[in-house]
Amino acid sequence: MILAFTLSMPNSPSWNGQWSGAGRKYVITKSFRGKKEEEKAATLAYTGYYRYNFSDGWSAGVNVDKVDSRQAAELRKESDGFCGYEWMVRSICEHGEIRA
Repeated sequence: MILAFTLSMPNSPSWNGQWSGAGRKYVITKSFRGKKEEEKAATLAYTGYYRYNFSDGWSAGVNVDKVDSRQAAELRKESDGFCGYEWMVRSICEHGEIRA
């Protein structure tokens, strides 16, 4: 099973209410193989959305969607990276939530 993790910043208390990365695509794809890993992936995809509050008015959101290999390849081509927030994907995969 392949999951796509897509980053957003739903709360951005900047002067114009926009995140400087708004309008760009930030995606990480991750493959889960084997029964145990696929069960974990199914749980992550079922939850579908994870939020992290930075305690300064900003918050991040990570959408998790199941994709096929063709979609994953396309998303990797379109992605502008993950803005240094790869740790959020690791935390979701390890803990089922975003932890600091």
